[in-house]
Amino acid sequence: MNKIQKSAAAAVADIPDGSTVMIGGFGLSGNPENLIAALHARGAKNLTVISNNAGIDAEGIGVLLAAGQIKKMIASYVGENSIFEAQAQSGQLETELIPQGTLAERIRAGGAGIPAFFTPAGVATIVAEGKETREFDGRTYLMERWLKADFALVKAFRGDRWGNLTYRKTARNFNPMMATAAKVTIAEVEDLVEPGELDPECVVTPAIYVHRILRGEHYKKPIERRTVRKD
Repeated sequence: MNKIQKSAAAAVADIPDGSTVMIGGFGLSGNPENLIAALHARGAKNLTVISNNAGIDAEGIGVLLAAGQIKKMIASYVGENSIFEAQAQSGQLETELIPQGTLAERIRAGGAGIPAFFTPAGVATIVAEGKETREFDGRTYLMERWLKADFALVKAFRGDRWGNLTYRKTARNFNPMMATAAKVTIAEVEDLVEPGELDPECVVTPAIYVHRILRGEHYKKPIERRTVRKD
């Protein structure tokens, strides 16, 4: 069983216009840089993108926004991207903003086959409009539905050709849960090894969730805001 892709372009070649795509990352950390670039080059349009954030103007998901490829953005934090702001305010871009914990749980629920769950986050706010509420032990909770996607583009630190994945520190973020919640999961890794080389105790995403894998190249690993200590 060999899921290795010869290139990022080959890995995303069948993502059509109108797809729902999950993209891993927290800020720019853990973004699948090569897969995002390949999706940009492919030119697929009218995409619904589910991600924690919208990147910045010239990095991450920002390149897809700048090219007009995204129709709807589902995210929890979008404050670093002026292109997102302009498109949302003009009505060009549909948006659904979700509390960060709820976003994570909705994706996890999608991967676990749980169609809905109840959370206190968002009760009595605009987030609750049109949604069912119930009381449990005297407290009001809001029903939230699962999130699933046609494709998930995820980034891992190391993987094998079967698709077993390990992550590194902050770059782990939303990637593992997105890997479980899509019809087709495409993973890029910095280090591609042979089956048996990964410590089974360190595998976070088992191969059963991963359909395609490639070794990424030329990582920039950009940072939104670099902060240094003042002596």
